Amino acid sequence: MTRSHTGRTIAGIVAVGIATALVITGCSPSGGAKSSSGKTLVVDQSFDLKTADPGRAFELTGSIVDRALYETLLTFKGSDVTKPVPQLATYKESSDNKTLTLTLDGKHTFSDGTTVTADDVVFSLKRVQGIKGNPSFLLDGVTVNKVDDKTVTLTTATPNPALPFILPNPSLGILNSKLVTKNGGAPDNTDKAEAFLNKTSAGSGPYELESYNVSTKVVFKLNPHYVGAAPAYSRVVLENVAGPTQKINVQAGSSQVALDLNADQVQGLDGGSTKVIKGVSPYVIYTWYNQNPTVGAGVTNKAQFLTAVRHGIDYSKILSIAGTGSTQPGGMVPSMFLGALTSDPSNTFDAAAAKTALAASGYAGQPVKFSYPNDITVNGLQMQTLAEAIQAQLKDIGITITLAPSPISTFLDAYRAGKLQSGIMYWGPDFPDPSDYLVFNPGESLGLRAGWAKGADPAVSTLADAAASAVGSADRTKAYQAWQTQANATGPFLPVVQPGQYVVTATSVTQLELNPVWTVDLAEIK
Repeated sequence: MTRSHTGRTIAGIVAVGIATALVITGCSPSGGAKSSSGKTLVVDQSFDLKTADPGRAFELTGSIVDRALYETLLTFKGSDVTKPVPQLATYKESSDNKTLTLTLDGKHTFSDGTTVTADDVVFSLKRVQGIKGNPSFLLDGVTVNKVDDKTVTLTTATPNPALPFILPNPSLGILNSKLVTKNGGAPDNTDKAEAFLNKTSAGSGPYELESYNVSTKVVFKLNPHYVGAAPAYSRVVLENVAGPTQKINVQAGSSQVALDLNADQVQGLDGGSTKVIKGVSPYVIYTWYNQNPTVGAGVTNKAQFLTAVRHGIDYSKILSIAGTGSTQPGGMVPSMFLGALTSDPSNTFDAAAAKTALAASGYAGQPVKFSYPNDITVNGLQMQTLAEAIQAQLKDIGITITLAPSPISTFLDAYRAGKLQSGIMYWGPDFPDPSDYLVFNPGESLGLRAGWAKGADPAVSTLADAAASAVGSADRTKAYQAWQTQANATGPFLPVVQPGQYVVTATSVTQLELNPVWTVDLAEIK
């Protein structure tokens, strides 16, 4: 991989832009946070929120929240994820991609007025590693060391060229270490600061928490000590609202942004008092089938059963439900990332082949429990709607699906514990590189959710290792495509649909940029 530290070039990370921006020239505030206009912004989104603690948050809504509250060492400018840029620190990579040196500028301050230091960086990153929450894998194999009050090094035993692209993730937001420590924080599994961080933010971001509720809304107020350009809105209300109601709200003017509308819902909204932003969603909606014989009940863990399912789903009908702009991903890597597959014969509708494979699996009509969160929409698509469609399609080939809906908070606990037999879920990128999707491997975090233990599929694991070590755009593309092709043939994850992305705003909103990692930066909406 080729990198230059001045006029940086990226070979093999991301070669194309992956989000759409609405940018309309208009007046915008500048200067410190105190100079903001006093306006309130209301944003509607379908919540999957579990916590505001960045070391534990790893859902879409959590990323929006923590992006507003915490700064990261590096960031991306707007929707451009091809080049990390400084936020709290500048950076320099060693020629072997094993050491990343980060230098703080010493100008950023937390909401209590204290300066962000290397001690805060070390504490925050080690805390993510130590509490072993869902984001901890982002820093697997990374050693964090303080050099001086303004300098930190991140080192790895093997080259990690993706690390600068990982650091902008909001889960790696930098905390006020002294404040958090006083309130139960620790860089290990004894940490008890989550309750504190769910009511009092401890960051240097543009906003602070005014109020927080995982099921209704999160309200933000200005951080008086934020050193960046003042947000256009001094108060932001992020509301938990289902897609159809989001449309009503933005049309009525009770909200200014609707984040979860689908292609049908945005019809007729591009004009008058509202505007439509159209883009390509980076989220892949997939189904999975547990490979643990106990959880799979001797059904979903059978190879021929998986083959039957892959050929039993009518992808064209799923696309018609998803609407204009949606696509069928060839593998788990979304279409706009390096290494994506455009299609794969393993994932094609063929009812005859599905019935043949089902007979060979020994399936005898046992009900298969199919789980999903029933209070979530992804780019306007409800999991309930997709689950019902898949249930009907698999019934046609002889598979009995029992739908098992539950709230996202209940669903996630059981899914992450690997206790669900099958279901449908979605994955949004943690960082813009195909290596992010290697978690869908045997023994890795997502693989274990589907009961796919380490060593369960040596062919897939070998190709995953080859993809992880590949260098250069061409070689990485081939390696990641080979890995996905094998995973499609024998693995438990089945990519179903990559939705189109539609956001509707009031005409008073003159700038909003979508980002595949944190969806939207509330402080940059104008």
